[in-house]
Amino acid sequence: MSVFLARSTSAAAVLVISAQGAFADVSAQDVWSDWKAYMTGTGYTIDGTEAMSGSTLTVSDISMNMQLPEQDGTAQFSMPEIQFTENGDGTVNVTLPKEFPMTISGTDGDDQFSIEVIYAHDGAPMVVSGDTSAMTYDYASTMATMTLGKIDATGEDIPADAIKLVVEMKDMASKTVMQIADQRSYDQSVTLGQLSYDISFNDPDSDDSGSFKGAVNQLNFTGRSVIPDGLEAPFLPDMIKAGMEGDFSATFGSGNSDISIAGSDSFNLQSSSTGGSLSAAIGQAGLSYDIRQEGLSLNVASSDIPFPLALTMAEIGFKLAMPIAASDEEQDFGLGITLRDFAVPDMLWGMVDPAGALPHDPATVVLQLAGKGKLLLDVFDPEAIESMERGQETPGELNAISIKELLVSAAGAKLTGTGDFTFNNEDLVTYDGMPAPDGVANIQLEGANGLIDSLIQMGLVSDSDAMGARMMMGMFGVPGEGEDTLTSEIKVSEDGQIHANGQRIK
Repeated sequence: MSVFLARSTSAAAVLVISAQGAFADVSAQDVWSDWKAYMTGTGYTIDGTEAMSGSTLTVSDISMNMQLPEQDGTAQFSMPEIQFTENGDGTVNVTLPKEFPMTISGTDGDDQFSIEVIYAHDGAPMVVSGDTSAMTYDYASTMATMTLGKIDATGEDIPADAIKLVVEMKDMASKTVMQIADQRSYDQSVTLGQLSYDISFNDPDSDDSGSFKGAVNQLNFTGRSVIPDGLEAPFLPDMIKAGMEGDFSATFGSGNSDISIAGSDSFNLQSSSTGGSLSAAIGQAGLSYDIRQEGLSLNVASSDIPFPLALTMAEIGFKLAMPIAASDEEQDFGLGITLRDFAVPDMLWGMVDPAGALPHDPATVVLQLAGKGKLLLDVFDPEAIESMERGQETPGELNAISIKELLVSAAGAKLTGTGDFTFNNEDLVTYDGMPAPDGVANIQLEGANGLIDSLIQMGLVSDSDAMGARMMMGMFGVPGEGEDTLTSEIKVSEDGQIHANGQRIK
């Protein structure tokens, strides 16, 4: 059901805020016919009652159907009416009712479900221009909301107040240019003054309840996608194999959220941020996304912790790039994690360091990796994933990895490093089942002796333990240029040898 909801949301987006471009005449029938061609070309069946009156084509009782992937069932999306009005200047207005229900329903074996969403907006039309090979949709709305209505499911008694959801968009403007050929391409830009949400639930079988509220300001989105035609069903693996591509980027301004859970346990989280960015891409070349948020502030209270916590971060980020299709050729991958200037309150520092022996500066962790490997299965192939989980299929091979950046700083100490390694997947013996590595890592450690002295002063480390740690640092490191600085060059070879600064240690 969740898979269908995601796909139906995409389909609804096409019907609610589509877009396309050129400078010729387009008719009401051209626009509606193209919508039908798009939906049927990606595996949906679409029905509606058409009635032409003057310059207006009204399509009522609209329904789209699809087969649920990997399940014995179907699902349907329906809405009451859309009007296509020719303006007399070669453009067409596409108008939706100011408020109307959209229904997502379906079957899964003997089970049935139905979800109603109420869409409301200021009544502004989309303006379509162009011709049958390229259309442009322009849309601007001061307000649009989506409200969860009734939910029905076989054998389930769902009270009206069990789940509530409202999503509101303010000051929205979008432009989409669609090129129509063997494959459809979309170039889209969207701006939003504010996106807010208000979600709550009440568990009918217990006293548990919760709410999730928040808002994000000044969203700017740009994206491009290529959608193949002639598919039997809109399943993501088939679409990617047929040439589907998509990439987008977005920036956003200040935001806030408030999460509250009550019942047998309680939890409250308030957060705010000054802005950030998000980008993602998917296609035969692989999957990637990069998310970053700045000026993050968190306030947490819970029945599981003795006192409230207030945390701040200057930046938090995550990057991932990976192949998704099996190949005998090496493919690139990457991973990045950023946690910059993470600060905890003095109250928490006072519990572990009441005398202030340690510097209480914010901590930072940054890791950036890049590499090459072979993916031996399709990520979106359910049978291949099941075989891997049963241990019947090897997911892939690691061929090379580069440490582009390593930075860990906390409590007055800082560790930095880089490195490059290759791996011999034919040798799984030398390193006890791990492909034999070959490469070099360069590491620098600052402030380690000072940190050890502070830990001794605090009583957290004994003199004998400190001596062992210092001996280990002396084995792997040599004095660097600055005070209390150690550097180390670690070489690892396929034959099992490990050298530190030219001295063999294994």
